[in-house]
Amino acid sequence: QVQPVESGGGLVQAGGSLGLSCAASERTFSTYAMGWFRQAPGKEREFVAGINWSGVSTQYADSVKGRFTISRDNAKNTVYLQMNSLKPEDTAVYYCAAGVQLGVYQYWGQGTQVTVSS
Repeated sequence: QVQPVESGGGLVQAGGSLGLSCAASERTFSTYAMGWFRQAPGKEREFVAGINWSGVSTQYADSVKGRFTISRDNAKNTVYLQMNSLKPEDTAVYYCAAGVQLGVYQYWGQGTQVTVSS
């Protein structure tokens, strides 16, 4: 079982950048697909980006394409989300998730707050 732990959230101005990290101690981390989701106040949780176990395949929500980049370093058991050109509507709690394949996530982190001021 993988237990993701997010870090790197914070407050940033619109147009700025922020990087999130998600680490897991599980030795089989490299076999899991990883994803980032977010939930804004009063809204449902939504998919942001996903990456397969090797890092070759990635997926993005249309709302973040061209601005966010997901990547992973299996040697460090860590997945990253680089967020550029941030907008106030990107404000949300960001969650990291792990699963057996892209699009299927079973294990969730506790979340990290990202706030983008206008």
